[in-house]
Amino acid sequence: MPDLSRPTILTGLIGHGIAASLSPAMHEAEAAAQGRRLVYQRIDLAQLGLGPDALPELLLAAERMGFSGLNITHPCKQAVLPLLHDLSSEAAALGAVNTVLLRDGRRLGHNTDWSGFAAGFRRGLPEAPRQRVLQIGVGGAGAAVAHALLVLGVEALSLFDVDAARAATQAAALNARFGAGRVQALAALPARLELDGLVNCTPIGMATHPGLPLDPALLHPRLWVAEVIYFPLETALLRAARALGCRTLDGGGMAVHQAVDAFRLFTGQEPDAARMRAHFARLVAG
Repeated sequence: MPDLSRPTILTGLIGHGIAASLSPAMHEAEAAAQGRRLVYQRIDLAQLGLGPDALPELLLAAERMGFSGLNITHPCKQAVLPLLHDLSSEAAALGAVNTVLLRDGRRLGHNTDWSGFAAGFRRGLPEAPRQRVLQIGVGGAGAAVAHALLVLGVEALSLFDVDAARAATQAAALNARFGAGRVQALAALPARLELDGLVNCTPIGMATHPGLPLDPALLHPRLWVAEVIYFPLETALLRAARALGCRTLDGGGMAVHQAVDAFRLFTGQEPDAARMRAHFARLVAG
């Protein structure tokens, strides 16, 4: 049982259409397992009839109510930047924040999306070759995933997005950070996937956006395939890849490990990643 003599930790999530988020259950269960009481509140812009322009008043309200921090998701990861006092080096480089700490009147922005994907990848595809990788989609979580792939040692990363200018901008930023020539933006998907890996960072495959982000005939057994989607865990892309014998990585690892890193920031306590993975698995199964 949580020690009710200790202060309750108040946290939350700001985003649009977040009713199905598993973050509240993961954070609250991990705190309880550590003997703390944590309350994680969904602040759903869709339900409140608000847009990102409400962020200033929402952050101020959270500060006044004693929140330790907030997770930030679509469509607020960039919009929150001007409202913060400081950024971690990764958040500054990515130009996106998914975790805000509220400390002594200051707002500190972090990004645990990239570290969450990297941790999930190391666990799920530890021996996967990383010479040539294609990432489809560079908006939102895509920027964090591209950063993570280069940190993980991908030698040549190709980016494709329906917004070609966005892909080109992201490629230029990554090359400036990681070295010229490591990233290229594609104007069209290649006719053949002569690659080691493929990462889908588009919403195509979600329950609300069914389908595949590319022609499944392009897949081949030598390819590993990763998703950031976790509703559902097995997307049409992963099903098609597994049917061919591809190694695959679902979006659950990123979902859990970004929460692991955010929990550490919110509470100052070390989370049990294995316990959080097990709880996530039970939530998804349920």
